[in-house]
Amino acid sequence: MAAFTQFPMPNERVITSGTTTIAVMPEINLVSHFQVGDWQVLYRASETGNVKRWGIPLMIPNFGRLKDGLFEEKGTTLPMHGFGRNLPWSVAEHTETSIRLQLTSSEATRASYPYDFVFTSEIVAGEGSLTYTLTMENKSDETMPIAPGFHPYFAQDQGEKSHVVVNGLEGFDASTIHWDTNPPDNHYPFAQQASFEFPQQGTLRIAEVPHAGHYLLKEMQVWSEPITAPDHEFICFEPIVTHENGLNRPQDRLNIAPHTQQQITLRLQAQPR
Repeated sequence: MAAFTQFPMPNERVITSGTTTIAVMPEINLVSHFQVGDWQVLYRASETGNVKRWGIPLMIPNFGRLKDGLFEEKGTTLPMHGFGRNLPWSVAEHTETSIRLQLTSSEATRASYPYDFVFTSEIVAGEGSLTYTLTMENKSDETMPIAPGFHPYFAQDQGEKSHVVVNGLEGFDASTIHWDTNPPDNHYPFAQQASFEFPQQGTLRIAEVPHAGHYLLKEMQVWSEPITAPDHEFICFEPIVTHENGLNRPQDRLNIAPHTQQQITLRLQAQPR
């Protein structure tokens, strides 16, 4: 492990509850650490320091690529996975067990995404759990389309990836994948929850908590890197509203009415072996 990536780093804000420790890097809204007991659930790019391969970044306002990078509705361009992970978020509140971050629209965001908004991320530590609530407030006078996603990097030794047992993700079977040379980059239907047994580590449950009886995370993207990549000992199981180019599909994205808000709550529950 490179010394400069040792936990906790100076720019990590830490929250705890019992045996659970979570950390966040506010400047890029990155959940950088989630540990329950001895199990470090999230991958940490300890050798390379590459924050693009680390923790749980938030992909907002769009998950994945847009076709030709174009946001068709406004004729602007947006980068892959949006701008949320590239802009500084402010810390609105930090307690022993929770932290709340905010990003407000600005000249930097309006150039590519011409809406007035406030995005709020609240991360709460529980015993064995991480609860992440994303609030998307549309302060504009027009409907605001949005298609966010969560991009967790779960630590997993390369040689054990084919032994990960997944329940609740129809069509996915880790044992059939050539992880070294042809890792997955596919989306699957997400039926509100799924469980993952990580060899030698424990069982993780990923679930969406409904708001007013509604679920918004409809898919889960599964992705990893080949063994030749500098960072590869992870598997990403990514709960998302919809897959790439979704911001250009009105029927798949979220469409937030003027001066209203929508919330998504994701909960990770980890039980070490």
